[in-house]
Amino acid sequence: MNPVKSLHDLKQGESGCVRALLSTGSMRRRLQDIGLIEGTRVKCLQKSPAGDPTAYLIRGAVIALRSEDAENVLIAHS
Repeated sequence: MNPVKSLHDLKQGESGCVRALLSTGSMRRRLQDIGLIEGTRVKCLQKSPAGDPTAYLIRGAVIALRSEDAENVLIAHS
């Protein structure tokens, strides 16, 4: 089994599968609304030069997330 880590830990070009969301309240709802639910595959497309935000491919859409939000998404690296 692959170790679980945060979405923020993915390097450019790497993919993972969502295992859990640690966020609560409106941020949890926002992450779910953009498709970050258990079992969703996510690919890290590009990190900004300053390192924040990062672009991810989520269910066919490119979504930019701040590192503080991406750290609350647990993934199994693949």
